Amino acid sequence: MNDLLQRILLMFLIALTISNCSIFKNTASISKPEMVFVEGDTFLMGDVINRSNSDALPIHKVNVQDFYIGKYEITFEQYDEFAKATGRELPNDRGYGRGRRAVVYINWHDAQAYCNYWGWRLPTESEWEFAARSGGKITRYSGTNNPDSLELYAITPNSNINFSYLVGSRKPNELGLYDMSGNVLEMIDSFYQNYSASDSIYNLEESALRIIRGGSFDEEVETNQTFWRIGTYDLMIHNDVGFRCAVSREEVNEQGFLNGFFNFNEKKP
Repeated sequence: MNDLLQRILLMFLIALTISNCSIFKNTASISKPEMVFVEGDTFLMGDVINRSNSDALPIHKVNVQDFYIGKYEITFEQYDEFAKATGRELPNDRGYGRGRRAVVYINWHDAQAYCNYWGWRLPTESEWEFAARSGGKITRYSGTNNPDSLELYAITPNSNINFSYLVGSRKPNELGLYDMSGNVLEMIDSFYQNYSASDSIYNLEESALRIIRGGSFDEEVETNQTFWRIGTYDLMIHNDVGFRCAVSREEVNEQGFLNGFFNFNEKKP
């Protein structure tokens, strides 16, 4: 028994040494995005408002596990740090400036790579909608049901802003998440297909169609609704498409060295 305890202690010390060694840590100059914890639940996903958008029907029950999602959309400043550290090309800002503007002109693979850098990923479609609807509540826009109040929560074509704007410049929804309706459309991890379609109908990898959600400063206001879906190719780049990251609580805990084996305390992203 003593030998076994000694081996376990040795493994723990090795893990502790590795986790504190600078070569195993992310570059210190890269600022880690702030994440918000979302408690999972079962909710009805789809067009629960009008029940008329065929792309968001049929309404269906989905169980979402506990997860974390970005408080804000990823900014030029954050993505630039990542790009420089990993030797990637900097996205074009079209002369509008960088800083805390939501990053655009990056494709789905760029966005996923950024999230993967932190051990995260892009949100699934159900996670995104659940979070935008403040935990699955019936809300037309992220933060409000009232179209007259939309400008308090979202940057839309009615805002007279012609470029991706500073993140967090409008009010958050009830979970403390900003810009989930408006500013820029957000890329989703999931493949695009009709809710009623089976995965086996066609080759999802070959089609390379992904989903963007949330509306933007440059789209019709109706796209700002929390159930609205748009399909697009994974290599598409545009002036109003950005992203935020997500990760499930289970994924976070599994990422800790020997975490699942020894049942260490839960970790946070």
